[in-house]
Amino acid sequence: MVGASTDAPTGTPSKEGFTTLGTTAQTAPVPGSPFSEGVRFFTDDDFNGAARFAMSKATQGVMDFGMVLATLGRITDASPQSWLQEWVHTGQQLERQATTSSAAGHALSAGWFLLGAAECYSRALAFIAGMDDDSALLPTFQAHRRCWDAFLHHTRGQHLAVRVPYEDATLPGYLFRPDATGTARTTLVITNGSDGSLSGLWAEGIATGLARGWNVFVYDGPGQQSMLFEHGVPFRHDWEHVLTPVVDTLLEREDVDERRLVASGISQGGYWLPRALAFEHRFVAAAVDGGVWDVSRTWNANLPEPMLQLLAVGDRDTFDQYMASGPADPVQERTFRFRARPYGPFTSAFDLFTAVSRYRLDEVATSITTPMLVCDPDDEEFFPGQPQQLYDALTCEKELARFRREDGANHHCEPWARTLVGARMCDFFDRHLEQAPQRTVLQPAPGS
Repeated sequence: MVGASTDAPTGTPSKEGFTTLGTTAQTAPVPGSPFSEGVRFFTDDDFNGAARFAMSKATQGVMDFGMVLATLGRITDASPQSWLQEWVHTGQQLERQATTSSAAGHALSAGWFLLGAAECYSRALAFIAGMDDDSALLPTFQAHRRCWDAFLHHTRGQHLAVRVPYEDATLPGYLFRPDATGTARTTLVITNGSDGSLSGLWAEGIATGLARGWNVFVYDGPGQQSMLFEHGVPFRHDWEHVLTPVVDTLLEREDVDERRLVASGISQGGYWLPRALAFEHRFVAAAVDGGVWDVSRTWNANLPEPMLQLLAVGDRDTFDQYMASGPADPVQERTFRFRARPYGPFTSAFDLFTAVSRYRLDEVATSITTPMLVCDPDDEEFFPGQPQQLYDALTCEKELARFRREDGANHHCEPWARTLVGARMCDFFDRHLEQAPQRTVLQPAPGS
């Protein structure tokens, strides 16, 4: 059990890592700027942050603003049960509309409703860790994935499910294409964060890539979404063993131009992608939003110095005793366990923190040769200062993209500036793709 007096990592379960005291802003807020904190939807900071992410999806066509606002307006401030209930309600409403449209033969409309429903069900799980009973997690996730798969089905072959061979199993992957012709195209491969949904990636790269005539490939890796919730497969720090099979699978396809692969990593994907690129060199260019130098820094931020020393010297028993001491806070306890679950089934807090300490780039950053864009937003809540640290350490061709609160482009993953971020990333990709040859398409001989 994790005692309340241990200062173990706690905070929002709605995005990456844990919030940390004293590290929620890189620079002072601009007086009078509505984006210094963002327009408030809730007095609770975690709920307000989750609302920003919900709104960000609407900017890229996942539901309408009005539907997102209406859902947020029904939610009781700081009530995880209310959050779950209202997002599920909106998801069910959209799913019913999809059924009606599909029955009438309106596949495009049905697909849009299904994409929105998939995102609603995923969004509903943002605060499941704060509930006494988390039994809603699996059925709600399965509703999300049911709608996601049905959305792909309604594109009539334009977008495809593609399984990726991985060790003795497979990873679920999805190839989005501008059309169903099978033309070999530039392909953007997106690596997700620790708890983001595949439907959320529509707003974080899929729509942007398709608009530029590219393929976009997304997948669940170990510890992500279906691999965790349905199969119990945890994260791994050596993501090259995940990304390389993804690349191998894509290069077997005729609709993927093997000379024109680009990659992006979102949120904690800003650790996984650079880690993999230290070993996987087949991408023309890459971008991370934002850069993550050391995942464990967020976990360790609220540990008192004596406990950090115990970690450093390897005193497992004493560290575990401190972590188990003191009166337990039930919400903090559940949140800690929820955030720890993707890293594996640890019975020792020392072993967990030691495992997380492997998620760092200091030993591999100089091995990255792929040109890289590193996004660095103002007011980065989860990995403050780390995008700059990654950028400084890279020895490959590199560019730092600052996103400022004055432009409404602050906060983790710039939730209200997804179009701007997409433009910066794609401009970077385009500059490098201009130097990459395209696959030669052989024309049939006359009379054949």
